[in-house]
Amino acid sequence: MSIVSMLNAIPIPVLVVLCLTLGLAPFFPEPHLWEKLRMLFNGTLTKPLDIFDLGLHALPFVLLAVRLVAAFWKTTS
Repeated sequence: MSIVSMLNAIPIPVLVVLCLTLGLAPFFPEPHLWEKLRMLFNGTLTKPLDIFDLGLHALPFVLLAVRLVAAFWKTTS
């Protein structure tokens, strides 16, 4: 089973729910992903735990983007 077929097996609504929960948690005082992206652009994202945290919170958005591009690509070709 290839990675693409495994990714296609995940329904898009499930990825959206993952983005809204894991991707944005905790919601207050600000989403963790937003904080880590700000640290990345400011050059203060240096601790390994913070880098892991950025990857963990960004993963649902990356998977959703790849899934949507693959679905769009499949319909246009």
